[in-house]
Amino acid sequence: MSDLSGLYQELILDHSRRRIGDGELADPHATHHELNPTCGDEITMGVRLDASGTRVEAIGWVGDGCSISMASASALTELATGADLERVRQLIDGFRSMMRSQGAGEADEDLLGDAIAFHGVSKYVMRVKCAMLSWVALEACIAAASAGSAASSAPTTTT
Repeated sequence: MSDLSGLYQELILDHSRRRIGDGELADPHATHHELNPTCGDEITMGVRLDASGTRVEAIGWVGDGCSISMASASALTELATGADLERVRQLIDGFRSMMRSQGAGEADEDLLGDAIAFHGVSKYVMRVKCAMLSWVALEACIAAASAGSAASSAPTTTT
């Protein structure tokens, strides 16, 4: 294992242990539930926007799953909390592109921060869904909150 791979593995394990954002969010503007039926990972994410509706004020999530899915939710929460919605959409798009890379190329560390640790996960098709779970949930939350919907969006299955 290369030094960089070892560092990334430690980063993923650290995020899976300390789980930034783990816990139900009080008064979310939107919530969304995602389930990965392949392995049973699931997450319910809530998001609250600032008064202008242009910035993520808070993210909270409750989930159960492998270290990859829980660490990914933690890294996402750290990156997206406080960010404006355009930046959050860039994060989601950048992460999705990285997950589709199958480990090829270079990921954008300036954009993705700690989430770059999941670049190696993209080589394993069955694990990509684990890593994407929270990102898909946040994307749905942002869409619902931006549309002014305070209701929970329907549960979906990550593909």
